[in-house]
Amino acid sequence: MKNTFYSNGKLLITGEYLVLNGAKALALPTKFGQSLEVSTIVEKKIIWKSLDADKSIWFETELTFDEIIAGKDFEEEHPIKHTLVEILHQANIQNPEFLASETGFKIETELTFPRNWGLGTSSTLINNIAQWLEIDAFELLRKSFGGSGYDIACAQHNSAITYQLDAEEKPIVEVVDFTPDYTENIYFVYLNQKQNSRRAIQNYMNKQQFLTNKTATISEITNRVVLSPSLQTTTDLLHHHEIILSDILEIETIKERLFHDFKGTIKSLGAWGGDFVMVLSKENPTQYFISKGYETILTYEEMILI
Repeated sequence: MKNTFYSNGKLLITGEYLVLNGAKALALPTKFGQSLEVSTIVEKKIIWKSLDADKSIWFETELTFDEIIAGKDFEEEHPIKHTLVEILHQANIQNPEFLASETGFKIETELTFPRNWGLGTSSTLINNIAQWLEIDAFELLRKSFGGSGYDIACAQHNSAITYQLDAEEKPIVEVVDFTPDYTENIYFVYLNQKQNSRRAIQNYMNKQQFLTNKTATISEITNRVVLSPSLQTTTDLLHHHEIILSDILEIETIKERLFHDFKGTIKSLGAWGGDFVMVLSKENPTQYFISKGYETILTYEEMILI
């Protein structure tokens, strides 16, 4: 008998970094995600295989129950295996019946997006494991990877959401309608430039005492973007958002750094790394970005779960 679980990928449109301080963020689940298929085997172990979108195997291993219970990779310090053991270890703490089984498991995961796109390889895995073992995915994230949890909320929802942490750092998720009339003017461009965000994170952490007003401003921008009636209004709001984060992180906006001559708005997403950016443009910008060497360009309809 096989059981299959699926979770959506994610894009954080507003509230990056400041969502950790309680700012309200707008997040969109993607049409891309990850499945997890579980079947039982006789031996008390886990045989694990992870497939990329092209069906190639990017990771495979075997895990003993003892390794998972101990939370330690007995044989080697392979970083991916170590992380997987930690996730399953925490999952077993939440559901001790998991490894009380007299049988083992064969598990196969499969992405529907290229792994380097950064749409949530880890968050979709964590949510799939939580579905399988009937545990709290947000708690599993907190005890393993950490983070705000917006990506888990996207994994669980099939429409746009606003996401906020309350004073006790519990998630507040609200389903919203974000299919504005100008979706044909929204594009997502893959930069394929992994950035070392250590300096940005350090600058962010050093400014905690100054962020209260910024958090409120970002929350207001999120509210206004959700309700925005026009492309121009959203463009202005997201430009303001970029300036605020650029000032906090003390790094250039992506438009200043790479696309200063572009006639439109370019919004960094997530951790201001090298994955996708959101582009708002009156004209189709495909040829512009191809001329700059960026060939993965998706429309709103192609990327976002509507």
